[in-house]
Amino acid sequence: MDQAVIPFDWARMLLGEEPPTFLLEILFRTVLIYIYTFGLIRWIGGRSISQLSMVEFLLVIALGSAVGDSLFYPDVPLLHAMLVITVIVLINKGLDYLILGSDKAQTAINGIPNWIVRSGRLNPDQTSNRGIGKSEVLALLRIKGISNLGEVEHAFLEANGDLSVFRAREPIAGMPIVPPHEICEPPLIELTSREWEASPKLCCFECGMLQSRAETACLHCKGGVWTEAKMPDSSLA
Repeated sequence: MDQAVIPFDWARMLLGEEPPTFLLEILFRTVLIYIYTFGLIRWIGGRSISQLSMVEFLLVIALGSAVGDSLFYPDVPLLHAMLVITVIVLINKGLDYLILGSDKAQTAINGIPNWIVRSGRLNPDQTSNRGIGKSEVLALLRIKGISNLGEVEHAFLEANGDLSVFRAREPIAGMPIVPPHEICEPPLIELTSREWEASPKLCCFECGMLQSRAETACLHCKGGVWTEAKMPDSSLA
C-alpha cells in the first residue's frame, strides 16, 4: 500500500525525494522537450493557431502543463515546477529578442506567408507546403466574403494561419465557390480536344485556372476535370 501523503511536508513540496542535482536534469529535460515540441508545431504549421504566433502558442502549452501538474500532484515538487516555468519564460524571452533583432530569425521561427491565390487561381504547391487542402482554402475565402475565385487578385496564408485577401479591381470569370462544393458540386466536364471548341469558357476544377487553348489537361496543376467559369455575382459581395 502506498505511503499516505503528509500535508505540508515542506521537504516533499519543495524538493521531493530526488537529490538537488536533479534540478540540472530538469533544466536539460525542459530545454530538450521545448525544442522538440517547437519543431513538431513548426512542422504541422500555423493554420490551427490563428491569432497567435508560434512562440506564443508554444508558451501557452508549456506553461499550462508545467503549472497544472504542480497544482494537484503531490509528488511534483514546487521548486521543480518553478524551475520549468522560469526556463520556459526565459526561452520565450530570448526568442522574442531574436525575432525583434533579426528578420532571418523571425522567418526561421515563425515561418513565411504562402501565396495561395494569384489572379483567380489556386496555387496547389503553396497550400501543400502548409498542409492545407483545397476545401480548407475555399472555406477561408468564403469566411472573407469571397464567392468566386475571379474576385481575388492575391491571397496569402500568413504564418499564424490567418488569411489575407486582396480583391481584384476588375473581377474576371472564375470558379464559383458559393454554395460550397461539398453541398452542391458544380457540373464537371472531362474534355477531349474536339469538345473544347463547343464548350463554354471553362476553368480547372482543381485550381480554378482559365484555359485559353485547346488543352485537355490544366497547364498549371495538370488536372483534367473542368467546370464552367462564371463572372462573380455582385449581389453576393
